[in-house]
Amino acid sequence: MRWLDLPPFWLLGCLVLTWFSPWMLPWGPSIWAGGTLLVLAAALTIAALASFLAARTTFVPRRKPDALITSGVFRYTRNPIYLADLLILAGFGLLWGRVLGLALVPALLILLDQRFIRGEEARLREAFGVEFESYGSVTRRWI
Repeated sequence: MRWLDLPPFWLLGCLVLTWFSPWMLPWGPSIWAGGTLLVLAAALTIAALASFLAARTTFVPRRKPDALITSGVFRYTRNPIYLADLLILAGFGLLWGRVLGLALVPALLILLDQRFIRGEEARLREAFGVEFESYGSVTRRWI
């Protein structure tokens, strides 16, 4: 069951809660705003996965990294895929016109930070030491 404790499953849970939520946004669905966030999330995810593939390192949380990626989208954020997860949740919340989708964004952020990012950064710190510290000092965790 440990494979269920991965970020996409937490995102999916938030999306299911959002979909079934009865609370609508006062202005209703926003196709343009929601669609824009989803396109941005897709672009971030694709760019990050391409960087992982090029560096031949894992993108799976809790696995030992083989490389420290500091280029591409990783120049702007240390966690582009997690940022994309938040954009997906907000995007669908807007697209579906559901308040809960937006309200769950900070909760998902905290969950991702506590459950995944802290451990990933500890593994990166252990594997790359000063190089990671230097990278972390100039690149924000989120944006």
